[in-house]
Amino acid sequence: MGPHPAVAAIRLAVRRVLHDILTDHHSTPDALAHERPPSPLVLVACSGGADSMALASALAFEAPRLGVRAGGVTVDHGLQAGSDLRADEVVLRLRELGLDPVEATAVTVGREGGPEAAARDARYAALDDAADRHGAAAILLGHTRDDQAETVLLGLARGSGIRSLSGMAAVSGAGGRYRRPFLQLDRQTARKACMVQSLPVWDDPHNTDPAYTRSRLRHEGLPALEKALGKGVVEALARTAQLSRDDADALDAWAGRAEAAVRDNAGLLECAKLYALPPAVRRRILRRAAIEAGAPAGSLFARHIEEIDRLITGWRGQGVINLPGKVVAQRQGGRLVIRQG
Repeated sequence: MGPHPAVAAIRLAVRRVLHDILTDHHSTPDALAHERPPSPLVLVACSGGADSMALASALAFEAPRLGVRAGGVTVDHGLQAGSDLRADEVVLRLRELGLDPVEATAVTVGREGGPEAAARDARYAALDDAADRHGAAAILLGHTRDDQAETVLLGLARGSGIRSLSGMAAVSGAGGRYRRPFLQLDRQTARKACMVQSLPVWDDPHNTDPAYTRSRLRHEGLPALEKALGKGVVEALARTAQLSRDDADALDAWAGRAEAAVRDNAGLLECAKLYALPPAVRRRILRRAAIEAGAPAGSLFARHIEEIDRLITGWRGQGVINLPGKVVAQRQGGRLVIRQG
């Protein structure tokens, strides 16, 4: 008799990602220079919750069968009493699964962008550091289809455009460092896999705290949508994410090709040539130019880009536009100048 269907599903998802990592690893110049390249190391980011514990168990099962070294890291955000002890417990559980190396790393969570964003920034910084120190080829993250649906709804609420609706990518980070094997699996599958394997899990109280936007969406917003629209909302939102990502990638590529053609010999953006572009392409060029000038991407919102865009499409002699990061945009002699103020 084979494994429980939930266990089989999580293992298959991880196996596919490990195959992709091995393919990437063996095609690198360093690997091509050796007949037998060293086995890549893959880390799992594990909070001790059901999603990441299911992911850790699947990695521990599949990695040795494919000749991949597997380890784990848990991040202690220090936001709850006893969080250090809980991190130690997660380390113990990961080692019991046979993962090595395994470590807990403590971070200090700031305040910029709100508590959820600050915690996320601190977590990814710690994961990047762990990957660099251990020379890891990839880090697996336990985001599920439910997480993807929530991310799409949060993007919709912000009104940030199609890129925001595209949710989380299956592969992201520098060099494709972060991999999300569970984006096609629901949260219940991961929890069921933990239960049938008798894996202890920790339920973060922040996930049910109404003070957090994502928590309210998870426990109030999505259930209300399913009640009003019927089952299948989560699957539809996840499908929307993939379709939106495909469209956004295509528009980004178009903007990248078009940018050189709308700059003059001095590298300044020519307003007349920008005006001739479709709005979706033009605004991507404007956003990229603002970020290159020093505007923080996380603080640059649609309203900022719309204001810059009006310098091109609704020119009435407007003055300087102030952007985040002390960046300014202004129109001068038919050229758009975006620079540090």
